[in-house]
Amino acid sequence: MRIVLGVGGGIAAYKVASLLRLFTEAGHNVTVIPTEAATRFVGVATWEALSGNPVSNSVFDDVHQVNHVRLGHEADLIVVAPATADLLARAATGQASDLLTNTLLMARGPVLFAPAMHTEMWQHAATRANVETLRSRGVAVLEPASGRLTGADSGPGRLPEPEAIFDAALALAQGQSDYQLPLAGRTVTISAGGTREPLDPVRFLGNRSSGKQGVALAVAARNAGATVRLIAAHMDVPAPAGVDVVTVETALQLREAALAAAADSDVVIMAAAVADFRPAEISGTKIKKRDDTADPVITLVRNPDILQELVEARNAPENRVDRGNQLIVGFAAETGDGQGDVLAYAGAKLKRKGCDLLVVNHVGTDKVFGQDTNSVVILARSGAEPQLAAGSKTEVSAAVITRVGQELNHVSPRA
Repeated sequence: MRIVLGVGGGIAAYKVASLLRLFTEAGHNVTVIPTEAATRFVGVATWEALSGNPVSNSVFDDVHQVNHVRLGHEADLIVVAPATADLLARAATGQASDLLTNTLLMARGPVLFAPAMHTEMWQHAATRANVETLRSRGVAVLEPASGRLTGADSGPGRLPEPEAIFDAALALAQGQSDYQLPLAGRTVTISAGGTREPLDPVRFLGNRSSGKQGVALAVAARNAGATVRLIAAHMDVPAPAGVDVVTVETALQLREAALAAAADSDVVIMAAAVADFRPAEISGTKIKKRDDTADPVITLVRNPDILQELVEARNAPENRVDRGNQLIVGFAAETGDGQGDVLAYAGAKLKRKGCDLLVVNHVGTDKVFGQDTNSVVILARSGAEPQLAAGSKTEVSAAVITRVGQELNHVSPRA
């Protein structure tokens, strides 16, 4: 596919180099057209090296090829990122002051803008009017992500992650003209990995969780346009790029981090394997094994029920205005026994905890933990039919995040 990648003059231009790499590694032929201001952030040499094509922003270069006409006519897809307030305004009013705006006027294929600017600029009436004008003409304009902006400010206006723009662009090229990032503008907190409860300075009580499912969920939420906070207990895999990471070890540390992060989160997904119990006492020195002493006795105490606390905090009268629409998703790693099967125990847990969705999997020594595949059933407090999702943990995560988007937007899930 022949893609024109327009680059606006914003600090987020550096992230577009990763987007370009995604396009080229997928086999697409990309011509980069940076604005003059964009070259102040990322130089022409970088765009040429990554694209393998010459780069210009002037209508007077290679005049014999009539680039200001040819590029727009030949492009199967045009992507503009970051789309600054200035670029949106020039595109909406049909200006043709450089090669990029000329190319946009000549476009015959789909066009996608990925905005990035300060919050006040994005929310300004002029920018909103320009966005609506472009959308009314059939141009796709993504919602920016929320998060840290230039300096200490935070809010909507952050460039979506390159992977999210890549997915949106390919969906648009495949004819999904109404494609939107389902979690754009949302803040999602996800816990991942397994907690470790210390016995002494060298030993701990832990579990088999690798963190793979939680990391896959963070990637899926990021690619859906969300600002993602990952609360990471022990994990065998690295945290993904483009998410904020808070590192914890114990259940009590995870509880503190989750309650703090939930205060301004639209979605909380508790995918971590949190220890139900911890030692009542932690030895300050290594517990020694001696022939003349009895076997040690370790007394365990219950850890807090973090999921239930999150639900109670959301439902508290003082939080109903700010968190009334917050979606809380729990994970249940269950085994059946003579008293009931996995879904029976999970259904009782959903009712007891009060979360909105419960993602249930049947665990064992060779199931789920540490594996690359998973099979889950998504139960809903609303009483909707259970939803099965199976495959790689990436595929399962995509199904869970799709369901989260449907719940937030009050869309009935497909059976």
